[in-house]
Amino acid sequence: MAETVDGTLSDAELVAGCRRGDPEAWNALVERFSRYVSAIATQAFRLAPHDAEDVFQTVFMRAYERLGSLRSDEAIRPWVGQLTRNCCLDLLRSSGRVVPTDEIEEEAAEDAIVRLDDAMMVRDGLSRLGPECQEILDRFFARDESYRTIGEALDIPAGTIASRISRCLGRLRTARAYSSFERANLDTN
Repeated sequence: MAETVDGTLSDAELVAGCRRGDPEAWNALVERFSRYVSAIATQAFRLAPHDAEDVFQTVFMRAYERLGSLRSDEAIRPWVGQLTRNCCLDLLRSSGRVVPTDEIEEEAAEDAIVRLDDAMMVRDGLSRLGPECQEILDRFFARDESYRTIGEALDIPAGTIASRISRCLGRLRTARAYSSFERANLDTN
């Protein structure tokens, strides 16, 4: 199964593997969504690290227990997002804490979740690109490296970096458009 449980599998393929009881698929699914769940807890709901960890554990326990109730394997991301949102709200309610409305407003939390969903979509698009494009885009956008630094690190002429970034961004747009097309078809079916 090692060849099938890699970063190139779609969300639906990972869910299908989990439904078959494949532990590698489950590990890959948790790995894929771990930062998403943590980000919702810490960024959207501003939970303390220990509370975010509790939410993380609860979300993946519930996901494991309730995976059979997921209507569509392709809908795993919004389902995990909703599970996380509900777990965060449950934790806040059960703790008896008074949360100022300006600290966590439902609309602000939803905006943060939308931004996180967009980031996940970009991450998915990047995973569909080859390692060369992943590396050059990561170095330029995430690490904020100069053309010269990238060129030296990758042994590519600095003058070539701009065209490579442009070409890789084109591939990323195509991958994201394909992903959006897949989601749109799921929504209409």
